[in-house]
Amino acid sequence: MPPTHAASAFVLICAALVLPQGAQAQDAQAQPIAPAPSPAPPPLAEPVRQMLEAAIASGNEGDISAIAKIARQTNPQAAAEIAAMVNAHRAKVEAARLETLSDPNMLALWKGRGELGGFLSTGSTEEIGISAGISLQRQGLHWLHKLQGSADYRRANGATSRERFVGSYEGRYQFDPSGYAYGLGQFERDPFLGYDSRYSASVGVGYRLVQDKALDLSVNVGPSLRIVDYTLDDAESKLGARSSYDLAWKLTPAVTFRQNGSAYLEDDLRSATLLTSLDARVVSRVTARLSYNVQREAETILTPGRTDTLSKVTLIYDF
Repeated sequence: MPPTHAASAFVLICAALVLPQGAQAQDAQAQPIAPAPSPAPPPLAEPVRQMLEAAIASGNEGDISAIAKIARQTNPQAAAEIAAMVNAHRAKVEAARLETLSDPNMLALWKGRGELGGFLSTGSTEEIGISAGISLQRQGLHWLHKLQGSADYRRANGATSRERFVGSYEGRYQFDPSGYAYGLGQFERDPFLGYDSRYSASVGVGYRLVQDKALDLSVNVGPSLRIVDYTLDDAESKLGARSSYDLAWKLTPAVTFRQNGSAYLEDDLRSATLLTSLDARVVSRVTARLSYNVQREAETILTPGRTDTLSKVTLIYDF
């Protein structure tokens, strides 16, 4: 082979060996470099985890919220893990609550309160006497049942000066988180207001206007029927309308302000009651109550219109 041809071949072979490497380098430079994965956040510190687990095990919601708040402040990198632990606990508690409320046994889930004390009456009578009451309540998944009874009795100098008894049943069906339908039946006896017995019935709807940890407010309205047996053997029945409201305001963990009012509006027979009370927790099951009740009765066939008040100091026992 001539020298010129050999030199040309050598150049071509070198070019063939060099050019692919250059192309490969250009391709490598053209491809983007994947970023390195970010490191996982450090786990929750073991001592903090143990504190939070102990609070969750106690079931005290106040302790759980307080410790979880501090844990998030001191371990912000583990906020998601803290939230997951608390949310899992609350979901478990809610599931257990719903399962309990679904119990079909009508003898289960009842709670009660007994009340006993003295009172000071002003208005038509001004005397001191004895007051007692009881209330039972069963809260189910959709149904609420309430039974209530109260008695105010005073006998002085051989004569009875106050004799009032009230008993009632109310059932509520919760058809959404705030709305419900109710049915009420009530019996009253108060000879000093002119009747031996008064039966009241009402059905209607109610709505919870406010419902949170500190404040609970609900209102009811519906038609009513009342049958009155007067002390002089006269009787009458009236169709009308009934409205009521219930307010509970938790001022502190141990002190609650309550107010319950109801009114009946009929053709010529009207009445209204307003009970205001302040409850202070003494021990876990005992509460001291200071209450003031106002009762307004319109004129009837036996008695003129009148307003009576009743102040009471009582002790309440939860069972």
